[in-house]
Amino acid sequence: MEKKSRESAIRLFTWHIHGSYLYYLSQAPIDIYIPIDPAGGTGYIGRGGTFPFGSNVHEIPAADVKMHSFDCILFQSVKNYGVDQFEILTEQQRTLPKVYLEHDPPQRIPTDTRHVVSDPEVTLVHVTHFNRLMWDNNDLPARVIEHGIPQPAAQYTGEIAGGIVVINNLAQRGRRLGLDVFLEARRQVPLSLIGMEAEEIGGTGEILHPRIPDYIKNYRFFFNPIRYTSLGLAVCEAMMIGMPVVGLATTEMVSVIRDGYSGFLDTDPEKLIAKMRLLLNDRELARQLGEEGRKVAMQRFSIERFVNDWLMLFEHVTRHKAHGPAREVVDMLTR
Repeated sequence: MEKKSRESAIRLFTWHIHGSYLYYLSQAPIDIYIPIDPAGGTGYIGRGGTFPFGSNVHEIPAADVKMHSFDCILFQSVKNYGVDQFEILTEQQRTLPKVYLEHDPPQRIPTDTRHVVSDPEVTLVHVTHFNRLMWDNNDLPARVIEHGIPQPAAQYTGEIAGGIVVINNLAQRGRRLGLDVFLEARRQVPLSLIGMEAEEIGGTGEILHPRIPDYIKNYRFFFNPIRYTSLGLAVCEAMMIGMPVVGLATTEMVSVIRDGYSGFLDTDPEKLIAKMRLLLNDRELARQLGEEGRKVAMQRFSIERFVNDWLMLFEHVTRHKAHGPAREVVDMLTR
């Protein structure tokens, strides 16, 4: 068994599922261990080459995971929970404190889908209050830890009279991610698209995550055409640089953007297109809306709050496992 790389650090085992989230989680003073296996599929890419992970993110060959010791297991997908843990972890490792991080709302049936986690020994964490609301959490005391991102060096300028959309694989993901909404809006106002395979529908393609703030800062506004998903990190990142957001008034967006004050929201795409035209013609208004959005982002999505929330949760699940942690943890963290 290996020793901790820092005596006080939690040794967390998880999979590389959402790279940007993993990168922000790695800002916490913990050691994160992720498996690498070229034949392993989703979750087994190790550190990859996209994110500037620090020295606290460690790759472990998948075949060697059983020889390591950890303090906590973090699941981030149904496959992690239902398949991967039984293939890659020992029976003893599977008795460790366990957290399931749910990144998405239920998709097939929005209001009556039972979450895969029904074990009270597993602490269920959602990334938005909307997610927790929509899932049937099997009467588990689900916790919410909202997104957190560092303050980037980039600052909004808005000099380009056009909007920017940041979505991966939009052509394949279709209506749920707002493909039709995006295409209609682009027909009427200048909109650019970046993200994996964006070239299929006339976009620029993938921009490496560390470069995105600098890439988008010159566009007049950020457009979020997504009908139904969790709150995208790209929205938070745009707000953090002072970029005004235009989006559909659905999901967690309605609690983040105040319409007409820190951005524009509506369920009518034609009204949103009218607001886009307004921003194209009024750069000062765009700046004012973006600045109000930046204030919200700095208060609500600060990396310091995010890190503290996760450290508190890890501390309690590892300290109180023997006493039935799930309900106790949530009670402590929500007092």
